[in-house]
Amino acid sequence: MTTLNDAVHWSAELGGGTRVALIQAGTFRSDAGALLGVVPRMMWNRLVTDEIDEQHRILQALNCLLIETPDGRVLVETGIGDRVTGKIRSMRAYEGPWIVPALERAGFNPGTVDAVAVSHLHFDHAGGLLLADGELAFPRARFVAQLAEWRVAMGDNPRIVAAYDQPELSLVRDLGLRGVVDGEAEILPGVTVIPTGGHSAGHQGVVIRGRDTTVGFFGDLCMRPWSANPRWVTAFDDYPLDSVLVKASLFARAAAEEWTIVLSHEPVHPVGQLVRDRDRYHFEASV
Repeated sequence: MTTLNDAVHWSAELGGGTRVALIQAGTFRSDAGALLGVVPRMMWNRLVTDEIDEQHRILQALNCLLIETPDGRVLVETGIGDRVTGKIRSMRAYEGPWIVPALERAGFNPGTVDAVAVSHLHFDHAGGLLLADGELAFPRARFVAQLAEWRVAMGDNPRIVAAYDQPELSLVRDLGLRGVVDGEAEILPGVTVIPTGGHSAGHQGVVIRGRDTTVGFFGDLCMRPWSANPRWVTAFDDYPLDSVLVKASLFARAAAEEWTIVLSHEPVHPVGQLVRDRDRYHFEASV
């Protein structure tokens, strides 16, 4: 991988020439009640006391992974991007460098990315595909999302329209359909996307396997430490019962095989492991 500097929030050698680095592409805020869904406030309020603001919003990081293997480079997630209005910036309290300058600050050339994979097409995960002038931010990269996600993202359900930035997605739809996958797929040797559903119809996770270590990124099924409890799902999950089931299955495997887990929106301690706790799991941060 290109020499990275201390703008990288975390990096690890997985063995066999595979390396993963975490780069945060800014922060934004989300409504606390929506993030914790049906979980009673008395159970979660103490977990966010230090970060909740006067508008009842929680601070969220935009965590992206930069992967280098002997066969190429993959970026996982693109954050919100640069093509947002001042109104949206204010409403979301969106701050910090978006993914392109964040990569450049870390010493990496975005033009060398071979594939971009997003967990799903919500605005805070697929918003960084274009530069301000409309040109591709990653001009040589294949764009990988699930076919089911494209189908739902461009639909006309009012809830869907509120969750996806359809005008922006329409600008990259042709690119997306050229790189689309339908089910589990290996993007490059050792880098696999796995369909999960739950949060959205076409939500997917990404698993990176090196010779010595496996890293799991489960998108918004595992966004913060409290997500480690499979029963704690957000109000943003379109299929919450599916979320509970798939989280239990994925987390069981990740815990048993001691995968390193990267949380999608955790701003302070985003890297760690899932540890079984009776019929549930908890997240033990290492970084």
